[in-house]
Amino acid sequence: MNLPVEMRAVEISKPGGPEVLQPVTRELPQPGLGEILIRTEWVGVNRPDALQRAGLYKAPPEASDLPGLEASGEVVAVGPAVSQWKPGDKVCALLPGGGYAEYVTAPADHALPIPAGMGLRDAACLPETYFTVWSNVFERGALKAGERFLVHGGSSGIGTTAIQLAAAFGARVFATAGSEEKCDACTRLGAERAINYREEDFVPILRAEGGADLVLDMVGGDYIPRNIKAMADDGRMVFIAFLHGPKAELNFAQIMLRRLTLTGSTLRPQSNLAKARIAEALKEKVWPLLDAGAIAPLIDSEFPLEEAASAHARMESSDHIGKIVLKIG
Repeated sequence: MNLPVEMRAVEISKPGGPEVLQPVTRELPQPGLGEILIRTEWVGVNRPDALQRAGLYKAPPEASDLPGLEASGEVVAVGPAVSQWKPGDKVCALLPGGGYAEYVTAPADHALPIPAGMGLRDAACLPETYFTVWSNVFERGALKAGERFLVHGGSSGIGTTAIQLAAAFGARVFATAGSEEKCDACTRLGAERAINYREEDFVPILRAEGGADLVLDMVGGDYIPRNIKAMADDGRMVFIAFLHGPKAELNFAQIMLRRLTLTGSTLRPQSNLAKARIAEALKEKVWPLLDAGAIAPLIDSEFPLEEAASAHARMESSDHIGKIVLKIG
């Protein structure tokens, strides 16, 4: 296959707001050992992209400086020691960076097949979100059928995924969101109760149900002590982001007396092997649900690659419900 020497891309010209995202021409990346080269068709937009753009989230030294942590498209070349993919295969992949471009490299073990009946647009929304939810809710958080699960930011890309997966695996799902429209979306996706945090306090609602066995928190700050009040004895809380900041004053006696577990993780700094193991678990446990159409990503909006700044502005407005994507072609 004859490949071009250069490609269209969008780079972070300097730390700042959405306007610092600028279209550029870059040299085509080359797949290294264990990597594949993907001609991207769609790219998912995620909060870490905006944090990187603002200068608050450094890319790993070995990663591209271009934003973009998930994409779908066609494999056009493979590096040494790649046997599971070949040129022509359609995939979606978790990326170390570089997704805001016509071509991107990814570890072959971090790519997954396109679910049956799903288009490439929807598939681009799977990797970053599903890797994050599966590893934090089901592996780190150990959510089980019948347990009460509280997810904040229920209408976000992470939230809409967590609601669907938790419900599909038999948990009782409670979600918070900031409008009636967002709450309605949460209940349609499988939440037993969606709580408009502008009008109601989630703490007494969860306490009345017996407390949350697991909380997935991306808010932090003043939510942390409230989450602890809302938790059941022996409950767990997993942090994946801190939109209200990473600091809070806590009564740690409650953690001891009620045997609570607080943990958390970020996906990007984890080893390639750790991410490959998550990919294997997703392929075994979650891809059959996607193949069957039992769950699917919820798309809020799409933008051309060159309008990545508008996509970031949309995400940071917090008006969106579900995922935002960039169309590359």
